[in-house]
Amino acid sequence: MASGLETIRVRFAPSPTGFMHIGNVRAALFNWIFARANNGKFIVRIENTDRERSKKEYEKDILDGLNWLGLNYDGLYLQSDRTEIYKTHLKKLIDENKAYYCFCSKEELDGERESRASAGLLQIYSGKCRILTKDQGLKRAIDGEKFVIRFKNIDKKITFKDLVKGEVGFDTSLIGDTVIAKDLNNPLYNFAVVVDDYLMNITHIIRGEDHISNTPKQILLAEAFGFKTPKFAHLPLVLNADRSKMSKRFLDVALKDYKEEGYLKDAIINFLAFLGWHPKEDKEIMSLSDIVKEFTLERVQKSGAIFNTQKLDWLNAHYINSLSVKDFISSAKPYLPANWELTDKMAFSVRPRVKKMSEIKELAAFYFNLPEYSSEKLRWKGMALDKVAENLKRAHEIINKIDEGSFNKEKIEAELIENSKDIKKGEIFWPLRFALSGSEASPTPFEMIEALGKKQSLGRIELAISKI
Repeated sequence: MASGLETIRVRFAPSPTGFMHIGNVRAALFNWIFARANNGKFIVRIENTDRERSKKEYEKDILDGLNWLGLNYDGLYLQSDRTEIYKTHLKKLIDENKAYYCFCSKEELDGERESRASAGLLQIYSGKCRILTKDQGLKRAIDGEKFVIRFKNIDKKITFKDLVKGEVGFDTSLIGDTVIAKDLNNPLYNFAVVVDDYLMNITHIIRGEDHISNTPKQILLAEAFGFKTPKFAHLPLVLNADRSKMSKRFLDVALKDYKEEGYLKDAIINFLAFLGWHPKEDKEIMSLSDIVKEFTLERVQKSGAIFNTQKLDWLNAHYINSLSVKDFISSAKPYLPANWELTDKMAFSVRPRVKKMSEIKELAAFYFNLPEYSSEKLRWKGMALDKVAENLKRAHEIINKIDEGSFNKEKIEAELIENSKDIKKGEIFWPLRFALSGSEASPTPFEMIEALGKKQSLGRIELAISKI
């Protein structure tokens, strides 16, 4: 838990330049959990100042994703609505001689970088336009010269206590005068977030480790304005199973893709919460409410977090198997042809084998369309085909004698086992399983017979016998 009397306020600040990916979801989740664990506020800020790449469909996708996961927010802001606020603050820095107009062309900057590189100097801006007075810069800007606005960097040592990584230090002389706006109407990331975080009373900035290099720039800007600096917590990198850095190809997989694949929100939340954090006890399954009760930033690990797809699939299978039959059928519906209606018994039989809901069509298909197969598939470990036919006939007789009124899995199993004791189990149940499903992988014969019903089960056995 966070200490002190202040109201904890965190923010999730995605750029709507693509569909919300899994790395962004983890950042949102950790912020939301931290806020709820501390009776704080979770703010969503859509950072859409990049007018060329930002799109409304991506904004909608971000909000739809948060809503689907159940991560409700306590305030929503669009940076595109705040242009005048940024303009006012940019002018303030210029007026106070803490920022300046820079008129260097791309060609000049490229040439400068080349000459500095050949001289073994740092690849930072030389500060050529620093010497311009505010009035000189303003006149050239009014006259129509193309410019950017640069912050006057102060060379100093900056240290801050990261709530995950501990003491972190930077030498700001290695940064140079950074560009903070393309012009007065187009602020850039590091500038806008500092203004927003202050005006929105953000107390804690929880974000990925890849943002840590932005922190000294943001601290310098906050100090230039006289703003109180929020506390920082940088989440560990996401790694492959071999501890190599995970490629963007995987991290950039959109949340909507996981949803469409049939991952349940509870599985995604459980998986992502454990991607860099762990509870006191050795647990693998935790609900969101239980995670909130236990969550502290102190238990966020410093080292990289392993993205284990097999673990995600295992968790998803657990949550799928925990669904009621009714909810399972409802979740399966979007993945099945419109004319396929799963019964409770069908659902009960296939549910334990489903890792993702997108698999349900393939796993349940045999109930609706028995696939073609050859008589050879009915053999168990080299059995003679006449023996296969004999055993299938035995199964047919046993099933046929079961009264419709007691035609359930337990009764079917008991009767088949009791009346085939003289036959090796594999030699009767393998041909029976294949006859019912046309597949090597399927539920138990007893579940399938119950789900198919007596008439259809007998019909499928008769078809198998006719193939021999």
